[in-house]
Amino acid sequence: MGTTTTTNRQVRLAARPVGLPKAADWTIGDEPLRELAEGEVRVRVTAISLDPAMRGWMNEGRSYIPPVGLGEVMRAGGVGVVEASRHPAWPVGESVSGITGVQTHWTVAPDRDRGAGLARIDLRLGTPAQWLNVLGMPGMTAYFGLMDVGQPRPGETLVVSGAAGAVGQTVGQVAKIKGLRVVGIAGGAAKCDWVVKELGFDACIDYKGGSVKDGLKEHCPKGVDVYFDNVGGEILDTVLTRINRKARIVVCGAISQYNNTAPVQGPKNYLSLLVNRARMEGMVVFDYADRYPQAVAELAGYLKDGRLKSREDVVAGGVDAFPATLNKLFSGENFGKLVLSLEG
Repeated sequence: MGTTTTTNRQVRLAARPVGLPKAADWTIGDEPLRELAEGEVRVRVTAISLDPAMRGWMNEGRSYIPPVGLGEVMRAGGVGVVEASRHPAWPVGESVSGITGVQTHWTVAPDRDRGAGLARIDLRLGTPAQWLNVLGMPGMTAYFGLMDVGQPRPGETLVVSGAAGAVGQTVGQVAKIKGLRVVGIAGGAAKCDWVVKELGFDACIDYKGGSVKDGLKEHCPKGVDVYFDNVGGEILDTVLTRINRKARIVVCGAISQYNNTAPVQGPKNYLSLLVNRARMEGMVVFDYADRYPQAVAELAGYLKDGRLKSREDVVAGGVDAFPATLNKLFSGENFGKLVLSLEG
């Protein structure tokens, strides 16, 4: 089979978290690797993407994707290398990405498991970590959320929350490339300085160190035409008071709400949508899967010519470090796209 590895280390969901996930919500253990059946591929996973959406996948109930079942391997996007194969189109040594799960080895049947997203990645276009960031799901979310839902036009003002995060950093940079004025919202002076000085945003509001309301008045004197929302809650309410007529609000995420133990409250200022004939629309990146190559080609071009930068916060420690590393997302500790390395 081309491998001497005999076990697969996995993280499984043991309980539905209440509030912030805790150690008891997970089980970590080893399972023996089985022989591959005809048509199957085994991938040695080298890095895993940690995303705010994971918190929603742990909850029971109807959503855009079925919840992770109790006892199942935790869902996650990842990158790796084909280690063994019984499929002629997927040779050993191929660099790939897909919904690998939080485990060291991923066995997939490409012809059967089409939803698993097994895809080749071209390391000439970006590093493995960048394939989990700007060339991966966060980049696809940013691109299609901005271009298809936000419908930006040159000269407009865009505000993006979570501006230093995986999605926000790409949203703001692509909006600048498309000719918009871009104002970010982020937590902490270091993150705000980075998005302005390194990524080229026009301004950034530090929600931890000042007033978002005052910042919007200062940096968006002509109002907000597009708001790309990654956090929800009070920041969404505040931005709604500054939107222009025919504004577009892209509902991508609500990380401020994901660990609430009380029912999530909707926006208090939603009537601003009526007054301003504005539109608020949710987006789920999986809806655009057939168009990912289009976005990858455009974003890779921006990376190559230097107009787009990509920052990853890579944490070592393998699958055992997953529970603690995931919670960095909800404390805001990560700076850039959070990636868990399974190598070394």
